[in-house]
Amino acid sequence: MKVAVVGAAGRMGRSVCEAVEGAGHDLVARLDAGDPITAESLAGADVVVEFTVPSATDANVHAILDAGSHVVVGTTGWTEERLEAVREHAVRVGKNAIIAPNYALSAVLAMLFAEKAAAMFESVEVIELHHPDKVDAPSGTATTSAQRIGAVRKEAGLASPDATQSDPLGTRGGQIDGVHVHAVRLRGLYAHEEILLGNPGEQLTIRQDSFGRESFMPGVLLAVREVAGRPGLTYGLESLLNL
Repeated sequence: MKVAVVGAAGRMGRSVCEAVEGAGHDLVARLDAGDPITAESLAGADVVVEFTVPSATDANVHAILDAGSHVVVGTTGWTEERLEAVREHAVRVGKNAIIAPNYALSAVLAMLFAEKAAAMFESVEVIELHHPDKVDAPSGTATTSAQRIGAVRKEAGLASPDATQSDPLGTRGGQIDGVHVHAVRLRGLYAHEEILLGNPGEQLTIRQDSFGRESFMPGVLLAVREVAGRPGLTYGLESLLNL
């Protein structure tokens, strides 16, 4: 398979390039900021992996689709409106896209387990912990976790109890679909998430830890292999893993 990488000079991009070549695929192009994204610059790539920054990813993804390649996107921060634009574009040009909030298989499972447990507990909160060089907060994984948990709890008619009346500094964190989300940025961390669920007398903690970029590569390579057979836009890896 011919694969190109956009964002190839970044830390994640370099890891993707190594993983693509290590899996035996033909790495035909390495593009980074300032490089044009065209059919010519992508060198006939069947699939393009895009790992850049939230401010650039939309334009990159649409340019990749216009250039005639399928796209696997690791950049986070997507909204439903922007996802819908990619979905429409992919269908219109007959190419496919996979966008996932996290490519670590442990993170995919943590989100699934939390969604399954969400209606069984009175209280739930999400804590995401990352290195201080991360540019967006909360993380895409935490946002997706909270959205899925919130949807389940809304259907079940549940809301976490909270008697807080005053929080002028916002220390209770942000709220996503009724779920409090807290973002920690600390030197020495890489990428971690905790979902805390509580009932009277008991607590369930679901924790996922990524200690390095290699944790994401099996999921990226799975998406590279699968994207050609997944029409339109696929969000998340669950369907690729038959979860």
